[in-house]
Amino acid sequence: MRLARRARVALAQAAVVAACGGHAPPHAAPAPAPATRKVVEDAEPDDGVQLTSESGHLDPAAIDAALAPHRAAMSRCYTQKVGQRSWLGGRVVVQWQVGADGATRSVRITESDLGAWPVESCLLDVARQAVFAAPAGGAAELSLPLELSVARPLAASDDPAMRAAIDGQLAKLDACARGGAALPEDVALTIYLGPRGRAESVGFASPRELDDGWRSCAEKAALGWRLPESRRRFTKLAVRYRPR
Repeated sequence: MRLARRARVALAQAAVVAACGGHAPPHAAPAPAPATRKVVEDAEPDDGVQLTSESGHLDPAAIDAALAPHRAAMSRCYTQKVGQRSWLGGRVVVQWQVGADGATRSVRITESDLGAWPVESCLLDVARQAVFAAPAGGAAELSLPLELSVARPLAASDDPAMRAAIDGQLAKLDACARGGAALPEDVALTIYLGPRGRAESVGFASPRELDDGWRSCAEKAALGWRLPESRRRFTKLAVRYRPR
């Protein structure tokens, strides 16, 4: 199926690491989308749910039962919030820490080169609604990789001048740790620059749970940056924020 701007959302399912194996997921019905986009699930996803056991594990059927009700909503996070930004796409990994009793300890985005906090925030809100069964044998970590792609996603640029300019702005994000909150230790930022060097979109990922207030503040700060103008209409950059 070909469209001028096709959104591919691969919500892969139930391939469990160090367990008895997975089973092929059922196709979820596509959610309503803007006229220029349509959700398409990969017939043969490259990756699936990964269960990194702290001491226990979840059965693939239990994982499917917990995530299946939320797949359409996760698709809508992208199709309804990406808007006309046809250049915006990437891979996002959502991770749950599930306690021995099945209660979710935390939900985080551990990897993302999407560069869109509104989409990532929506994914987190949906992911927090998932209810898991108690893992057999103890607590576990569960990761779900999502491919959220337009037909021709941008590759990250290695322009040294751009990176140097952004490095000069990163210290300003320290001010987003308000009310005595601790600064994040390590955050991956993906930023899209548009005409006249203006930041058009920004997203975040971290191996540790980030405060939503810090991310919202950091997004607002980053969208106010003015950086060197690129020869391209839009430029994608990946940088690390590590407070000293």
